[in-house]
Amino acid sequence: MGAGKPSIAIIGAGMGGLAAAGTLRMAGFGVQVYEQAPHFERIGAGIQMMPNSMKVLRKLGIEERLRKLSFMPYSHLNRVWDTGEVIRELPMPETLFNAPYLCMHRADLHSALASVLPSDIIHLNKKLAGLDQKGGEVRMSFTDGTKVTANAVIGADGVHSLVRDIVVGPDAPIHKGRIAYRANFSASHLRGRDIGPSRTKWWGIDRHIVIYYTKADRSEIYFVTSVPEPADWITKESWSAKGDVHELRAEYEGFHEDVRAVLEACPDCHKWAILEREPLPRWSDGNVALLGDACHPMTPYMAQGAAAAIEDSAILARCFEETRGEDIPGAFQLYEANRKPRVSRIQAISSANTWMKGGNEDTSWLYGYDAWGVPLIPAAQTV
Repeated sequence: MGAGKPSIAIIGAGMGGLAAAGTLRMAGFGVQVYEQAPHFERIGAGIQMMPNSMKVLRKLGIEERLRKLSFMPYSHLNRVWDTGEVIRELPMPETLFNAPYLCMHRADLHSALASVLPSDIIHLNKKLAGLDQKGGEVRMSFTDGTKVTANAVIGADGVHSLVRDIVVGPDAPIHKGRIAYRANFSASHLRGRDIGPSRTKWWGIDRHIVIYYTKADRSEIYFVTSVPEPADWITKESWSAKGDVHELRAEYEGFHEDVRAVLEACPDCHKWAILEREPLPRWSDGNVALLGDACHPMTPYMAQGAAAAIEDSAILARCFEETRGEDIPGAFQLYEANRKPRVSRIQAISSANTWMKGGNEDTSWLYGYDAWGVPLIPAAQTV
């Protein structure tokens, strides 16, 4: 490795990859990011950033930028699908968990994360082909024929992670017969109708829909659903598959008029299969580790997928600081020890889709978490 700090390569420039690049650079480590896409696209989707992930984004210096762009809901509102009866409402003032709760367009968050990084450390059109570890270094080969060497590699390459396949072997997604429709569109289609000041989840008998604004001026609406998968639909784990709005509307026949109004106004939509994966036995192998969806993919039902990856990035940077960059495998083991119990809990609750469905369960363990301040547990304690 030499006398200096280790060089770190991140595979994947999604939310987790960019956040990790930002936190590691803040900690003084040299980082390069390799992304297979030829350019960044503005995919039409919303995303929720809860107080737990906003605390990480605050230290990265992008909180104010996001506040100006994003919608700040009054509450998490949970309602019965047809009557509109309130099941549970959790007001979310920023004083509650010491950070705001913001709803935004995914591209606005991605751009904000990219804005804190020098453009020359992000390498596009770099699809990973393989990894080879030797003598404290990791050699990466890409499909364009290029090769790069770093002291550490972080696989932030999502649910289809090649790095995961290399670290723990290929795994098959688990299909539980659910699909999601999503759409992001101009609020002008609602012709003056207001969807309210909250992020609302409408709980049906065997399906649900979450609706919220994604812009501070309430000019844009987003929704995402979960419905039983039609028997004749070929399972796809892709955000780009087009959906049929007429089929979508039929799936929500009988729902409350507020839901129906949004679906009637929706001009088009996408749909994808909600697939899950078993928890991994380990997240690292020597000087290679996984982050975000690559190691703990989860259903979207708690809006914690990207948030968990962003938390990962802060803990990972702290673990590199803790080991002074001198013990990369040790840093990765410390990172896993401090992240795995929490994300496993989130994964399980999200899979069950029971979060705030009723009762008065404590939410502070989730939203009150501060990745910068939580004490690090020594890796040995988890054995």
